[in-house]
Amino acid sequence: MRSRGVCWTGRNIRVRKLRMARAQVRTGHVSSNGPVRRGKHALGVGKKGPVGRSRDDGNTPADAEIKIGSRLKHARLVQKLRLRELADQVGCSESFISKLENDKVRPSLSMLHKIVGILDINIAVLFSDPPMQSPVLIVRADNRPIIRTDPLARGPGIALERLVAAAPSGLIEANIHCVDPGGHTDGAIDHVGEEIGFVLEGKLELTVDGVVYPLDIGDCFFFHSDLKHSYRNPGKVTARVLWVCTPPTF
Repeated sequence: MRSRGVCWTGRNIRVRKLRMARAQVRTGHVSSNGPVRRGKHALGVGKKGPVGRSRDDGNTPADAEIKIGSRLKHARLVQKLRLRELADQVGCSESFISKLENDKVRPSLSMLHKIVGILDINIAVLFSDPPMQSPVLIVRADNRPIIRTDPLARGPGIALERLVAAAPSGLIEANIHCVDPGGHTDGAIDHVGEEIGFVLEGKLELTVDGVVYPLDIGDCFFFHSDLKHSYRNPGKVTARVLWVCTPPTF
């Protein structure tokens, strides 16, 4: 009886170990060759998708956002303008300009265009200058600099993804305008030059010289930049538009 009892206990231990091993393999916590990592921390299994990259790897577009406050402040000081003087010309409060220079608020696209015009620069200047050590400049997909605008606090806005940072003597600039559903320029703008665009995703309602042009995926457009123009996203998904200007006066 004693021998039979010992044999029965040993069988229970083997069965228990077998069940534990199967459970560990199912959950991905162990394998014969080390951790399987099939859970939420496994490489390539996050919500983003690319193999070997987790959700918070620091390469999302939001991490590439450029803080424009210090550059605007430098341009204002070069022009020898006080906060109040710039605010009066822009048509906003001195407090707003101060918060903008400290990256605590974002202007609308039309306001940003007005500010850089007063400061005798353009939006292209706010992007980082490229290292011109090579005749060919390559900017990887996850490393495009971004400037974000916001017509309403925490409301739908526009993000400008810079394809390449133009050289000071450059004749062309190109961005991808990412317009949130309901996002808009918050007014019309105009400047010297010509523009051409191609709708990559979503819908866009382009207004040029008072005429509204509805655009969909695959549509292209061209107009002279000195005509007052604005746009908005009437759709339910983010619109992405490849936008090219020459010269870089935007």
